[in-house]
Amino acid sequence: MTTDSAIDLMFGGMEKLGPGSDADTLHVLRLLPHAPRQIIVDAGCGTGRQTLVLAQELGTLVHAVDSHEPFLTALNQRAASRGIGHLVQAHVMDMKDIPRVFPAIDLLWSEGSAYSIGFANALAAWAPALRPGGFCIVSELAWLRDDPVPALAQEFFSSAYPEMQHTSRNVAAAQAAGYAVIHTHTLPQDAWVEGYYDVLEARANALVRHPENAVRDFARETMKEIEVFRASEGSYGYVFYVLQRG
Repeated sequence: MTTDSAIDLMFGGMEKLGPGSDADTLHVLRLLPHAPRQIIVDAGCGTGRQTLVLAQELGTLVHAVDSHEPFLTALNQRAASRGIGHLVQAHVMDMKDIPRVFPAIDLLWSEGSAYSIGFANALAAWAPALRPGGFCIVSELAWLRDDPVPALAQEFFSSAYPEMQHTSRNVAAAQAAGYAVIHTHTLPQDAWVEGYYDVLEARANALVRHPENAVRDFARETMKEIEVFRASEGSYGYVFYVLQRG
């Protein structure tokens, strides 16, 4: 069984593919000044929970970019069912190709997906695609404190995401890439649980008995991730960085 098949079994039908909430997306969006925005791109949109929020709130076409076509199919279906299909345009493509396809972006949004090409690399790659004064809103997993973190979390992320940085270093990386850091916003813990971990935990517990090794392994990894989160003591979280290109 392919990795994509394991992903589909674990995440199929879910609106949330990572921590987040409509309320947090709206909170961060409303931190931006009111201004007309013609080109809006949601990078690594997944099934597009936040895409639909952006389209509904702004009433403007949102270009939804993801490399996994089944996610985009689900997004198109949800957009159509809400009567906003005309406000979402899906693109099956790699996030690193965004500057080639969209050279004058007013608002680039990316929730929990920049890590796949590297947070600092993503910011540097996307900067030329933003028009001067354009905004880049990126959420990224980060360490939230300097003191020693629980051993379980340290051990887990040393292999799961060894590139994870403290949020202060992410701010520095954004500034080095030519952005002004306007705001930051850390997701509350319930944004991890509601509609995400509470769904995944039940699925992982069922899939750990699946006949395919790849699916069982993915289920065990998911269960471990949830265990680490419960023992994290707030040592890490997803942080939104509200960035503006100079």
